[in-house]
Amino acid sequence: MTPRPWLSRRNRRDLGLSLVLALLIVLALPSPPAAAGANLIVNGGLEAVGADGFPVCWEKSGWGDTPYTFGVTTQAHTGTKAMQITLSATGPGDRKAMMLENPSCAPNVTPGHQYDLGAWYTTTTPNTVLTVFRRDVAQGWVYWTDLATLPVTTTYQQRTVRTPPVPPGTDQIVWGITIYGAGTLRTDDYTMEDVTQPAPGTSCSAGPACTEGAWQVMPFNTPVRAIHAVVLHNGDVLLVAGSGNNLDDFAAGTFKTAVYRPSTGTFTNVPTPADLFCAGHVQLADGRVLVMGGNKDYPAADGSHGYKGLRDSFIFDPATNSYTRVNDMSAGSWYPSATVLGNGDVISLGGLNEDSSGMVATQYFSAAQQRWLGLGEANQTWSFWGLYPSMILMQDGRLFYTGSHVFGNGLPGTGASIYNYGANTITPVSGLQNKDQRDQSMSVLLPPAQDQRVLTLGGGNIDSNPDANRLTDLIDLKQANPTYTAGPLLPTGTLTGGVPQTAAQGKMYVSAVLLPDGKVFETGGGLHNRADPVYEASMFDPATNTFTAGLATDPVPRGYHSSAFLLPDGRVMAVGNNPGDGSFDMRVSVYSPPYLFKGGRPQILTLPDNTWDYGTANTITVDGPILKAELIRPAAVTHSSDPNQRFVDLPMTVTGTTISLNLTSNPNLAPPGWYMLFVVGANGVPSVAKWVKVG
Repeated sequence: MTPRPWLSRRNRRDLGLSLVLALLIVLALPSPPAAAGANLIVNGGLEAVGADGFPVCWEKSGWGDTPYTFGVTTQAHTGTKAMQITLSATGPGDRKAMMLENPSCAPNVTPGHQYDLGAWYTTTTPNTVLTVFRRDVAQGWVYWTDLATLPVTTTYQQRTVRTPPVPPGTDQIVWGITIYGAGTLRTDDYTMEDVTQPAPGTSCSAGPACTEGAWQVMPFNTPVRAIHAVVLHNGDVLLVAGSGNNLDDFAAGTFKTAVYRPSTGTFTNVPTPADLFCAGHVQLADGRVLVMGGNKDYPAADGSHGYKGLRDSFIFDPATNSYTRVNDMSAGSWYPSATVLGNGDVISLGGLNEDSSGMVATQYFSAAQQRWLGLGEANQTWSFWGLYPSMILMQDGRLFYTGSHVFGNGLPGTGASIYNYGANTITPVSGLQNKDQRDQSMSVLLPPAQDQRVLTLGGGNIDSNPDANRLTDLIDLKQANPTYTAGPLLPTGTLTGGVPQTAAQGKMYVSAVLLPDGKVFETGGGLHNRADPVYEASMFDPATNTFTAGLATDPVPRGYHSSAFLLPDGRVMAVGNNPGDGSFDMRVSVYSPPYLFKGGRPQILTLPDNTWDYGTANTITVDGPILKAELIRPAAVTHSSDPNQRFVDLPMTVTGTTISLNLTSNPNLAPPGWYMLFVVGANGVPSVAKWVKVG
């Protein structure tokens, strides 16, 4: 697939006197019939042209070498003029007629407001999208998002799409329609309307929970040590222990898995075919779970070897609650990564091999063939990535190694890099702070995935065992040469017994969970290796790059071998803790975020089709005003690692309580599989999720 147009370089024209004269012409034109709100587009009907013959306040832009033509045609929707673009072939690049980034032409916007963008169009290619840029007062003009893919039509059709809330610091936007495949596009009669509804008054009688949220420790324990947790597309939670870091269970061949059903608080034990302790796992496109590697042996008492990785691989099927073996991996893997690609294949990197050495193979699972490729069938760099390296899929198909890992300190290089599997290249990424003290930090692709920003939080070093750090780092992967920049420090919390932390202290074993309101919930952790739990939780806002401290804290310590993850009802579940004395906390905690105390929840009343193709508009009905909608990929988390966690924005076309949701055309933004569909009401409260299968 051709990369999306965030790489485009915008062409600019100096309008001079001709712009002034043309704007006067625009003002003199008859006004179109009034809509529900004022049209914010200058020359939306394209009838006024400048000295160059192109419509005033519009420019020809795009990138790449594919032959193209721009023009003004009389085949208009109304009036006598429309814009026309023809690409003679499909290749790298695109073309688009965009509004000028000019104070007289670019519509002014208000942060937090939403706007309906509309245009009439015809196109002969499905490779057509509505593209928006925004002016950030600190950064200047930046790509914002592709709001919708437009279907082929030979007669004029209108498409109206609602923007997400305008980010803070944005004062203007420009937009247009992009063509990136062979064909002809015509556009006319652009409109833009502020459709922001006043937020309803909210009241909360829940006391501190209104701002802090609330934890509940469930009145039961898990029957297995929850080393690994996967939220299944039927709403159940897969908890995998294997031997559970218990040498006696390993010697006895006692390997455990359980499926937890949140709706009833019940568990189902599952026969477990191998020691899947410290395996990798990822959700496949059909909702089954691919589990790779695990523990072949514990370290020898005489020090002759360390942990050994298994080659074994299995698929867990939620329909039968059972494992089925697939072919072995090409190398043993203990603590391997697992990242699903846009085509549904899986790449696994890092971990320890069968001989306790670092695993340097690139292991590739073909979804089409349902098997692991052999060493000679997959591209190889023979690089060691550490243990559980966090490898996040970028929108151009490359993988970003964030620098979050487990037991991988002292690796050469900058601590972060971009891996191009197809080209077999590794490009260092600079800027990550204290790269050798990021053991069991956590990295997340921030909401929405379209923004391509990653946050990395906390970490420590089990070898030198200093106080864990409060560092966070941010990176914008849309940049040509992305680099990390320092983010805000994690808030401080308290240690066991309520002892306040000093300003220098932070935490490793941290969990970060994407929430349906677009925030990131940060919880759990410990100050030292398998010791000194930290009681602190906060909320990170990607729109402002700030933490809100002072949230309610989990009463249960959550350090090594702990996980936290989003449930379909909008709550967060936390499991596990494995201190240095070898014990394991079997309690389950559930967190209700503050949004669940702020009024009624919106409901998705109908979902006519829960199987969505890329680039399509999908209709739902709701019971009231909706602020936004998104897909959230369900968790598959262990050891502060879930590189597949992502929040995909769904731009909306709104007609009363009927909402059309526009799914991206780029599978690298939303890899195929099952997702939780949330809508968020005008009061900021999310619905209970519906399940949608993408791809």
